[in-house]
Amino acid sequence: MAGLTLKHIVKRYGNAEPTLKGIDLDIKDGEFLVLVGPSGCGKSTLLRTIAGLESITEGELFIGDRLVNDVHPKDRDIAMVFQSYALYPHMTIRRNMAFGLEVRKMAKDEIDKLVAEASSMLGLDDFLDKLPKQLSGGQRQRVAMGRAIVRRPKVFLFDEPLSNLDAALRTQMRVEIRRLHKKLKTTIIYVTHDQVEAMTLADRIAVLSGRDKENGTKNAGYLQQVGSPLELFQRPVNKFVAGFIGSPSMNFIDAEIVEKEGKKSVVIDGKHSIALTKECADAVKDGQKVCLGIRPQDVILADKAHPANVQVKVDVIETLGWECHVHYKLGEHPFLAVAEAQKLIGVKDEDEMGLYIAPEVVHLFDLDEHGTAIAHGGGLNNKDASVVEGAKAECEPHFTSLNEVIASVSDSKEDSDSKED
Repeated sequence: MAGLTLKHIVKRYGNAEPTLKGIDLDIKDGEFLVLVGPSGCGKSTLLRTIAGLESITEGELFIGDRLVNDVHPKDRDIAMVFQSYALYPHMTIRRNMAFGLEVRKMAKDEIDKLVAEASSMLGLDDFLDKLPKQLSGGQRQRVAMGRAIVRRPKVFLFDEPLSNLDAALRTQMRVEIRRLHKKLKTTIIYVTHDQVEAMTLADRIAVLSGRDKENGTKNAGYLQQVGSPLELFQRPVNKFVAGFIGSPSMNFIDAEIVEKEGKKSVVIDGKHSIALTKECADAVKDGQKVCLGIRPQDVILADKAHPANVQVKVDVIETLGWECHVHYKLGEHPFLAVAEAQKLIGVKDEDEMGLYIAPEVVHLFDLDEHGTAIAHGGGLNNKDASVVEGAKAECEPHFTSLNEVIASVSDSKEDSDSKED
């Protein structure tokens, strides 16, 4: 196994603007790092650069302590799993997995041993004598992973391996890949555009920025933030990361800071006032214009325990089983919230409602082009965050969204509180 160090990696094609712009990244030995970002951000290019399939224009790439800028791909001790399975259609599954080792002139007994180990690990024992066309998409992807495993590389690279699968298979394969990492404890670098894959698989996530309508490629190819899934979700460094991480995406509304009797609030349209935590209040001043960020999952329907501090009108309700995505109008601003379906029985379009937004869920950003984070309300406290990370490390990743992870924290807290009582 080995870690990787990327020092100011730049990739440029001809005289065009660079695709990658000074990427600095340390990937720990045995870490599962996920690269995410919109189309055109350079995440697949970065992966191919690490693999040696693309040359490095500037910078240095180390695998372990070895500088590999000029090392041939086959000599980097890296295995790559592509979006397409790239299996040989005329070869059996056994031969597909063994072929790379045969090319290297490895002894047959050793090949058979490695294929058997990988096959058992991936549940492919019953398919070894079949052809790829006789397998499902998920089984073929496991074969592609098995072909990489038998090489026993220092680093695995995955380039959107699940994008060709349906939703049910993607869920199954996420669990398979996480189990694989737990068994092999090998460094994995994984590219995806899927939020759920990133949040459930990663030890850390690296977010790359993509093109925007105004600046074209100007902002593409920069590394915006690297951190644990919870760190990026709760404390994004700018609007781009805040809007990209999390599904549904964060709400952004221009607002103003108002101070009354020594207490500061963020006010929308001069009438919807949300109190600020000390962290946020200390970072802003009276009259300051800001961008207010609120995650849809953090909005609460007003009740006696949570008096309304925002008045909205229902626009559209999307029912998704136990929960609903409710599109409101907050004045003239679109505003999305997630709510339990049971609590919206009888609610219809154009109804006026009150919502409660807690000070702890507020995110404040600058109004400049970078949208730099000013302060965050706090969200889960540090103790809760450690419980989430611990639960994620110990449990199989059957979580389909960060909400389920956070729900597990709430259950843990309630059990703890009841014991203390």
